[in-house]
Amino acid sequence: MNADLSRPRPADREDETSLRLTFVERELPAGRHQFHKERLMAQIHEDLRAAGTDADADAGTVTPARRTGSRNPFLRRAFLVPAAAFALAGALAAGFLTYVDQGAADGPGSTIATGPAMTTRIGTAEAKGTAELLDRISLAAASVGPGVKVRPDQFIYIGSKTANTYVKIVENKSSLVSQELHMRHTWNSPDGLRGWLIEPGATGPGGLTLDRPKVNGKDMPPSLNGPSHDYLATLPTDPDVLLKKIYEETRGMGRNPDQQAFTTIGDLLRESYPPAELAAALYKTAAKIPGVVTVDDAVDAEGRHGLAVARLDEENGQREEWIFDRQTLEFLGERVVQVRGDAGEDGLIKEGTVVYTSAVMTRGVVDRMKEVPGAGR
Repeated sequence: MNADLSRPRPADREDETSLRLTFVERELPAGRHQFHKERLMAQIHEDLRAAGTDADADAGTVTPARRTGSRNPFLRRAFLVPAAAFALAGALAAGFLTYVDQGAADGPGSTIATGPAMTTRIGTAEAKGTAELLDRISLAAASVGPGVKVRPDQFIYIGSKTANTYVKIVENKSSLVSQELHMRHTWNSPDGLRGWLIEPGATGPGGLTLDRPKVNGKDMPPSLNGPSHDYLATLPTDPDVLLKKIYEETRGMGRNPDQQAFTTIGDLLRESYPPAELAAALYKTAAKIPGVVTVDDAVDAEGRHGLAVARLDEENGQREEWIFDRQTLEFLGERVVQVRGDAGEDGLIKEGTVVYTSAVMTRGVVDRMKEVPGAGR
């Protein structure tokens, strides 16, 4: 039976107190600390920027159904480290992939390609009224106040529920499978220099560093596809100026400029904590991108229904949807749905397949890496 995300489901929240203790008490297995070396992380960064993610698993190949080579690894929906990135690490690479396949210690087995393909009802799209809806969403975002305050020694925490769908090839046989819905936890310093990711099935129980890589001894500068909280505060809030910057900075990325601009804004909404003024500007900016529509009903990874603002990628028939609460217009999450034609290896991704789904569960500011807001208080 397919995992149907069109039906509400009970909340499946983790026990935050036990989660915090797990982070504190467990460390990466012996031999895994080399992943935190700057040289290797820089190579991973460059490989992920240049290509989609492919990983050998279970003596076969797992291929993400959606390739997003232009997406920064700090924002990647599927943090699967490509085998090519581990050429510098030799046997260390094989050890990491084996550990991932065995599953994280804080979950029942690996979350990589373990369940049937997720499906959903395809919502009806309508271009009329989209600009007005985004204007209302912008006003709602601006009304929350000046936004989060964070000290240089603190960290931005984002906890989200997520899953991807993959075409899995084992012994030359292809099948469409999806991850189990699972929690993804990220911490980032406001300057973006220090960070951490814990995601069952992708990092192991101790997690993986998101420290900004160095190139030629210098920290890679922040950008729209690899932002920091401090960087976001410097972005223009005039929609026309902001859109121009987005097009200029993402030139040559993705399949076409309009889809890449929409995806870039979606990444900022989902995996950053933008100031309220910038969040409001991002919605008004999205309204200026051709092809943006409203979808009457969409459901996030937590099972919450809402309205969606979306854009169809004409090349692969997949629609990227930002989901908002109907009453408050709060951003809930994002999903990508196959709405036209077939995609993936052998056309296995049929209409109604949920290629990616997410739900923002918690955003906050914490004093220490691996600390969850409100845990133990």
